[in-house]
Amino acid sequence: LGFCFSFQPAVTILGHYFVRRRAFANAMSSTGTALGLCTLPFLGNYLHTEFGWRGSFLILGAVLLNCCVCGAVMRPLQPKKHRGEPLINHTPPQLEKEAKQRGRFRTISRFLVASLKEHMAFDQLCNNRRYCVFAIGITFMMLGFVVPLVYLVPYATAHSMEPSQAALLLSILGIVNIVVRPPFAIIFNMPWFKGRHIYAFASALLFNGLSNSICCIGAGFPVLLGYVVMYGLSMSVVGSLMFTVLMDIVEMSRFPSALGLLAVMESITLLIGPPLAGKVQSEHGVGGRFEL
Repeated sequence: LGFCFSFQPAVTILGHYFVRRRAFANAMSSTGTALGLCTLPFLGNYLHTEFGWRGSFLILGAVLLNCCVCGAVMRPLQPKKHRGEPLINHTPPQLEKEAKQRGRFRTISRFLVASLKEHMAFDQLCNNRRYCVFAIGITFMMLGFVVPLVYLVPYATAHSMEPSQAALLLSILGIVNIVVRPPFAIIFNMPWFKGRHIYAFASALLFNGLSNSICCIGAGFPVLLGYVVMYGLSMSVVGSLMFTVLMDIVEMSRFPSALGLLAVMESITLLIGPPLAGKVQSEHGVGGRFEL
């Protein structure tokens, strides 16, 4: 609940706040994700040691639930209001009250109808070819995008690496994102990249997928360190440009609904990905080892 009430409104509001420097704003705002990725492995390891699995999930759930407060204080840009009111109001109070009630009922009815028809942007999925390709691509991307984040620590500890050292790998991944995203934000905001964000995004996504093959070399700390650096670099570009590309594909008036439909589609594969990887490992893994 906390994540849903804060993440999507934040991305949507950011797109309305910035136009000329939208790529820079999206890249800089995504740095907070890297900060969490840097600190949560150590925090999770400490909570698991002190409170166990149940206590750890309870504490982290309480922290995320407080994001509802962050979502509650967000306010979108409001249209300019005309100053002053008419000096004389000729409408009788009773008629004015009935008119307001009828207007409120019509507003609610129109809102419900519009939400049922267009809120999930199915018209964009059917009529906007670029959005259709982008949504399907992101949906399949999420099938394996978070699998390394789930299995990297078990993969390292299964090969006799200390848990603290394995957690350090995820923190290094977060540090790489923190260091790299601000320079990328400046680069992607340059005039040369205008209209070319999709090509940088697609290239980074391809490199991100191929970087997983580094784990085939071995499971030592130097190899996995090189892996998290390569994965973190490509992950930084993907995270910085994903919403910028979506804002270039659809109109900003339809962006909230397009982002909502995309979130629903990618959430399905996001849930399927790690269990599917675990099943593939259990059936085809070598010697019971974790294979990414």
